[in-house]
Amino acid sequence: MIREDRLELNQRFRKVFNLLEERGDIVKNDRGGKGMGDFAEKILGNRAYGHIIRAFLNPEDKRCIDYRHARILCQEYGVNEAYMLDGIGTPFGMDLPRNNLVEDQGAVYRGNILFTTTEAFAGTAVDTGSFTSEDYEYFSLPGVSGHGLVAFPINGNSMEPVIMNGDVVICRQISSMQEIRDNKIYAVKNNGSLWIKYLQKITDQRGRVVKMKLISANHLEHDPFEEDVNEYTRIYEVIRKISDL
Repeated sequence: MIREDRLELNQRFRKVFNLLEERGDIVKNDRGGKGMGDFAEKILGNRAYGHIIRAFLNPEDKRCIDYRHARILCQEYGVNEAYMLDGIGTPFGMDLPRNNLVEDQGAVYRGNILFTTTEAFAGTAVDTGSFTSEDYEYFSLPGVSGHGLVAFPINGNSMEPVIMNGDVVICRQISSMQEIRDNKIYAVKNNGSLWIKYLQKITDQRGRVVKMKLISANHLEHDPFEEDVNEYTRIYEVIRKISDL
């Protein structure tokens, strides 16, 4: 009988596979390096094992991916290992540093929002947990719950008057490009840069998001521009801002 944890692991595998398809990292009938055989060779070591991958993807089949091959998947496709193995965080999120416990009059509070510098957040490699202890701390706010939340200060005037220089934004990572809602504000990490912008999706003929149009609120000084979407692109929805009084 298959253990419950293996069944849950395989469910996460199916979700990750679908997201990789959506991102264009897997194209089932492709012969240019992204097909099912190529995927099977990377994960299982043999391109003839595409039928085994299809078994993992079939909810009616009892075969499940194991932890060793799940780790290989994480290494090959930049999947968040904490999510894949333990169900923590988002499929393509980063491993945040462990949050601290704070004691106050005998009660213990655990902050759920990582506060860091803009430079540390923009420069942190995904899935490495490479924040240094000087660059972060955790806090909480009433009405802002959940995990995987990151806060950092804004540098610059491109989103004024909506978000001012020095404001702090709180962001939650989205797991799929299809979750993007046009003309909402997102933090975009791409190719070593970080922007806070209104976002519009640009899709190809198959509906995959291949580019993003980034639009500033301060459009008189900052022109809109486009960025390609790739395997390193990370999108965070801005859910709250904190301004100085």
